[in-house]
Amino acid sequence: MQNIIVFGASGQLGNCLKKVAGDRGIDYIHFLPEDEADILREDLLNIVFEKYKPGFAINCAAYTAVDKAEDDIDLARAINKTGAENLARQCKVNNAALIQISTDFIFKGDVALPRTEEDPAEPISVYGLTKLEGEQVIAEILDEYYTIRTSWLYSEYGNNFVKTMLKLGAERDELKIIADQVGTPTYAIDLAEVILDIITSGKKTYGVYHYSNEGVTSWYDFAKGIFDISGTDVKVYPIRTSEFPTKAQRPAFSVMDKAKIKATFGVSIPYWRDSLKVCIEKLAAAQ
Repeated sequence: MQNIIVFGASGQLGNCLKKVAGDRGIDYIHFLPEDEADILREDLLNIVFEKYKPGFAINCAAYTAVDKAEDDIDLARAINKTGAENLARQCKVNNAALIQISTDFIFKGDVALPRTEEDPAEPISVYGLTKLEGEQVIAEILDEYYTIRTSWLYSEYGNNFVKTMLKLGAERDELKIIADQVGTPTYAIDLAEVILDIITSGKKTYGVYHYSNEGVTSWYDFAKGIFDISGTDVKVYPIRTSEFPTKAQRPAFSVMDKAKIKATFGVSIPYWRDSLKVCIEKLAAAQ
């Protein structure tokens, strides 16, 4: 197999890829430190691509601070669009395929139907807009790419909703959680498995794909699931988005249709609550 290089390797998905690759015994995947592989520095990227001569580059690097992005547009656009553009150009010159991680936030979320890859994008936040711009610039430059849109990522690594809820649930007697935003949690280990499945499949069915775990839930029910599975005794009250205003607007309904990725690569997607149970058991075992 050709070398695989991972950008944003220190983040949540990068760590999950490292875990899954280790479990599979994949030794031709390289997790690059940011000082070696800053996606905003073309000089460093030239060196990296020349050194590793990859067949695949996975871009896990992103500006994901959704609310902060509203006031930090230039940096969000630099990382989410220009960084993606730099990688696409390198992949083009070096005959490598790019795997770009994108988001459900490219959709407006005002239609209560699962979004397909062909549905029109209409982001309502700077984060969603800059991620969409990254998708678009890759498609303009490169033919050999997979853009994988995902949602509500969590895992044992980094900062995420599951770890935050477990922390708050241990500290407080009651919590108020938004109940009118609906989507699907995604266990980042499951996403990492699928990314490596796509690479090792040998298929060249490039394009845009949706991946999350199966099922539909709200943030409120997600939190309830976390506390039920972990045995955390805390009262949880549902609230409306309007009761918890944020700088950035979020999609009210961002469930994605996964028929394309299942049909193309034959992947079996776990139900969100089953994967949540796996993650919480691993977190508990690590304490």
